Amino acid sequence: MAPAAPLPATPATSPLPRFLPLFRQTVRDDWIDYNGHLSEAYYVLVFGFATDALMDAAGLDAGYRERTGCSLYTVEAHVRYLDEVARGSELTVRTTVLGVDAKKVRFLHEMFVGEPSGEPVATEELFTLHVDQAAGRAAPLPDTARAHLTTLTGPAPAWAGRGIREV
Repeated sequence: MAPAAPLPATPATSPLPRFLPLFRQTVRDDWIDYNGHLSEAYYVLVFGFATDALMDAAGLDAGYRERTGCSLYTVEAHVRYLDEVARGSELTVRTTVLGVDAKKVRFLHEMFVGEPSGEPVATEELFTLHVDQAAGRAAPLPDTARAHLTTLTGPAPAWAGRGIREV
């Protein structure tokens, strides 16, 4: 399978993007692993909730999915676990759209303990396709969703697009 073509970037002359409201979640006791920190699966769960918030903001919410049978499917995800997260921590996730085209969306989440300042405790970069579930293949995004996602496009941080490092 050939690698996917890069999605269009925001031109340098475009105005500053509008950002989604920050997604917030408190670490629950049952999310703590045997080492006393947030278990890796729950980082991804919180990122999944932030993806749901992005879809809702773009009009790709539950009503849209029920009405059209279409949804965003994650094709590829890259998670970086950068720091431990303690029981009861207040997490904040900042989402940035990196690119949008007719059927594809690339975006990332940055997770912070508390307010988003300093370095994130984890990141997730996602490549998604808008899929017609009945047809079983990618389908064009609605114009309104594509336009809204485009307004949320921001610059990619230096770590975006990188793979796993060799030992």
